[in-house]
Amino acid sequence: MNQHALHGTAVELIGISRNIRRIRELIDQVAETGFNVIVCGETGVGKELVVSSLYQKSNRLGKPFVKVNCAALPDTLLESEMFGYERGAFTGAIRTRRGKFEQAHEGVLFLDEIGDMSLPLQSKLLHVLQGGDFTPLGSEKPFKTDVWVIAATNRNLRKDVEEGNFRNDLYYRLSTLSIHIEPLRNRPEDIPVLIDYYTRKYSQELNRSEVGRLSPESIAKLSSYLWPGNVRELQNVLQRIIVLGESEETLEAMLASAPRVRTDESNRITSRTSGVLSEILANNGGKLELADLSLKKIRKKAMNQVERDLIGHVLIKTGWNRSKASRILKISYKTLLQKIDELSIVPPPELA
Repeated sequence: MNQHALHGTAVELIGISRNIRRIRELIDQVAETGFNVIVCGETGVGKELVVSSLYQKSNRLGKPFVKVNCAALPDTLLESEMFGYERGAFTGAIRTRRGKFEQAHEGVLFLDEIGDMSLPLQSKLLHVLQGGDFTPLGSEKPFKTDVWVIAATNRNLRKDVEEGNFRNDLYYRLSTLSIHIEPLRNRPEDIPVLIDYYTRKYSQELNRSEVGRLSPESIAKLSSYLWPGNVRELQNVLQRIIVLGESEETLEAMLASAPRVRTDESNRITSRTSGVLSEILANNGGKLELADLSLKKIRKKAMNQVERDLIGHVLIKTGWNRSKASRILKISYKTLLQKIDELSIVPPPELA
């Protein structure tokens, strides 16, 4: 993604889970503030999409968007890449080069995989964030910069801070706001929505209009996997399905190495309860207090998540036809409306 790639490009964050809905709210709340943000989550969950959404909704849209992959370059190259250098600053510096901070002036600097940056370079980055200026290699003239720094990582930076692998002061400087994206296995209600969105998207891009939407059987099969590679892995599988077809043999071959979700109801509740514990941990800065371990409280949260997943899935399957959904769920129409309101279930954008 280069500094001009996002200008005028619509960015969509797809999903109906509480985690994705909360992230949309945070994006709307913080996009105009310019507060430093860290986007956290496993590889493939869509961290760059969240960063793009922040940029799209900010008052810096139309200004430079510059990405630096902190894990892709050794320290010496990463330093010159970020801060630039003057001609003759070192052997091989045959011309002056503008660094990423200078290129991103008045725009956004996206520091991807920030957790892989070395401690010495972290110190130099902290200096820029605190003072708003830096000096290119080989130069004596400081450059005053105005950039909105957004970082992303798949690492546990709190743990890295505790182990001395990441500067505590830099962590707090960067994380005015932390946005955590749950792995896809913790938000299964998003899978059918993502399947529908990307199937239509790739069908158009690959001129396979005859594909349309996948069968309910294929959607059920795809929804029964944990997706260790998260949304990126799901996207890759859907692209192959568009090209190769959705036969049972094709799906089995694609998903042969992926772990299955346990399907009996008690195990579903156990799995979702793990998600509740993860949520409690996230809300309490990674600490789990005994007062939080009320069985009644956790059981209620877990059951709410199970109900939200099930009702949301049925509503999507019925095109958000609440009368039909209430009959399938064997509850009254009034009860269904109450559940939709209590559990904050919202339709996907195309059904809203």
